[in-house]
Amino acid sequence: MAERAGLVTGGSSGIGLAIARALGQDGYGITLSARRPDKLEAAAQALRDEGLDVNAVPANMADEEEIGRLAEAHRERFGRLDVLVNNAGIGIGSAVADTETKKLDLQLHVNLRGVYLMARECIPMLKEAGAEHGKALIANTASMAGKRGQGWLPAYSATKFGVVGLSQALHKELSNEGIQVTALCPGFVATDMTDWIEDQIPKDEMIQPEDIAEAIRFVLRTSPHCVVPEIAFIRPGDSDV
Repeated sequence: MAERAGLVTGGSSGIGLAIARALGQDGYGITLSARRPDKLEAAAQALRDEGLDVNAVPANMADEEEIGRLAEAHRERFGRLDVLVNNAGIGIGSAVADTETKKLDLQLHVNLRGVYLMARECIPMLKEAGAEHGKALIANTASMAGKRGQGWLPAYSATKFGVVGLSQALHKELSNEGIQVTALCPGFVATDMTDWIEDQIPKDEMIQPEDIAEAIRFVLRTSPHCVVPEIAFIRPGDSDV
């Protein structure tokens, strides 16, 4: 049994997979979660092949019951939770006037409600870890769209502003119990979600998923007396901060 453990949502590719790999390399047992079981298991097996301790648990972040089952599956497998990474998210481009309600609701449910519920279900375990070593962590993947609203991504922007605000509120509620909360606010990252703009910004010129993973490592290596509430990641020449 690993001495420390992490749970990563949206972990089958991109940022989530990079963070899971980094945590696993640093000795954490990992519960890896994503919506699609086939893609999730392939990612988990790739990490296992690298010698990492990974438990794959499919879950839809729009489903409250599945969120609860995910948290319980993690507790059953590892018995503790030191790092929660709320990374699952979805972005659907559309102007407000043209947005279908079901697409609005999907983004609200996955990007914001899911983060809220996942945190709620995991706080008891995180408090146990915080009482032990003072450095439990909730890392919530927001976006630079959560700092400056983006046209044609209004629902996505609104949810990511919400993630930043939720992270700030969680910090006030939990920081005196050994739980630190960090909002991650990247610009364009080289993942499947940025395929739509690859003709303007090549993937090798975007922020890399490993850059976000290294930020998690940095936060975890700071002392319990150092809180990093938010990290912005931008490309050279960008000014949207």
